[in-house]
Amino acid sequence: MKNVQRKEFYLFSPFLRIFHWIMVTMILVLFGTGIIIATPLQSMNLEPAYSTTYVDLVRDIHFVAAFVFVASFVLRIYGFIINRGDRLFPRFWKGYFYAQTLDVIKHYLLVQPNHASFLRNPLARMSYLMLYVLVAVEIVTGFAMYYMTQPESYAAQFFAWVNTVCGNEAMTHLVHHYVAWGIILFAIGHLYMVIRSEFMEGESEVSSMFSGSKFLIHYPQDASEVDPSAERS
Repeated sequence: MKNVQRKEFYLFSPFLRIFHWIMVTMILVLFGTGIIIATPLQSMNLEPAYSTTYVDLVRDIHFVAAFVFVASFVLRIYGFIINRGDRLFPRFWKGYFYAQTLDVIKHYLLVQPNHASFLRNPLARMSYLMLYVLVAVEIVTGFAMYYMTQPESYAAQFFAWVNTVCGNEAMTHLVHHYVAWGIILFAIGHLYMVIRSEFMEGESEVSSMFSGSKFLIHYPQDASEVDPSAERS
């Protein structure tokens, strides 16, 4: 049996790990309650005698989950500020970034057996950036709809630009709905990729979101982004 030594790289702060799991839970709650809110007639058919109370309760749960989600997202941003490993974003301005991305794509398309080792590969970096854009759109459209019932409030006026950008209130609802599906599709793909990396490539993707550390066989090409003094060994 071959003895394989792995190097430990501490990446993710408690802020990212704790609020990652809170946000995962809230996304599931928000999506489930959002589907019910979007199809109230179907939910009424399930429980006609208590339909009004039922839908109101679902909306309340949706709103509470939304505020918890936003608070978690803000605190996760604090993790980005204090810890290098929390902010492994794509480096579009670096020429090698595109060559590395192509290398990873070839591996996923089964054109080549493996790709270079990374703490976070460039394709994953771009997908996370896309997720944060979707989350931002979902937050602003959600608050724009939430404060429509209070048109004279400061918050409603603050988010009024959202309806202007979308075109009208109906389009804001539509954008919110389809972006929610985009986040769920990302979550499905994300779950597949981290499990694949954990068991097929041994990159400690799943376990790192509990421990904060990755244990890698090969020295990652992006190690200097976490520790500028890091040297290949």
